[in-house]
Amino acid sequence: MAPAYERYARDGPYNAHYDRPAVLPLLGDLSGCRVLDAGCGPGLYAEALLSRGAEVVAFDSSPPMVELAAERLGGRVTVLHADLNAPLPFAEAEFDLVLCALVIHHVHDRGAALREFFRVLRPGGHVVLSTHHPTTDWVRKGGSYFDIKQEADIWRLEDTPHEVQFWREPLTSLCGAIADAGFLIERLIEPLPADSMREHSPETWEKLRRRPGFLVLRLVKPI
Repeated sequence: MAPAYERYARDGPYNAHYDRPAVLPLLGDLSGCRVLDAGCGPGLYAEALLSRGAEVVAFDSSPPMVELAAERLGGRVTVLHADLNAPLPFAEAEFDLVLCALVIHHVHDRGAALREFFRVLRPGGHVVLSTHHPTTDWVRKGGSYFDIKQEADIWRLEDTPHEVQFWREPLTSLCGAIADAGFLIERLIEPLPADSMREHSPETWEKLRRRPGFLVLRLVKPI
């Protein structure tokens, strides 16, 4: 599904007109910063990080995504195959910022991944994280809001269905994992869709004006 996802994410409503407009303003000034793009997919965010003056290292657990990102970025970024379900192949305090966009809910042990982010960040460094909004998953999937369980969605990309698994959990659980890893939450945002979505995908724009789809957080590693 990697090439079809890349084509979708370039201008899809949830990626180009919802997630990226909410996440990018939280990155701050990246000039001279060493940034880790954790779960980089086809490299769309890494490309944006480069344009803001960052030195970027990117990785993904999917070899086809790594290939797409490396092709897109053309040697300007180190792109690696690595998995957030395992220890990261980086030194302590190596990065100024970790970006993890729409990935953490696919990771089996979110707490372990957050602890790895904490380890590879310098003191005073930040994580910018986007994920599913827990109330949206609860409304869609039913059961108890307080369930912590693996779910599955069917993504239809270019008329081909793909099963995608993810974890749902309440906000208490996610924030607890963040605190247990050692981070402080600087910002918690329930984004509204960008104005550009109104013309691009009016039905999705109307839905997201009334009910959040994603959650975006900016975390800091205390000095």
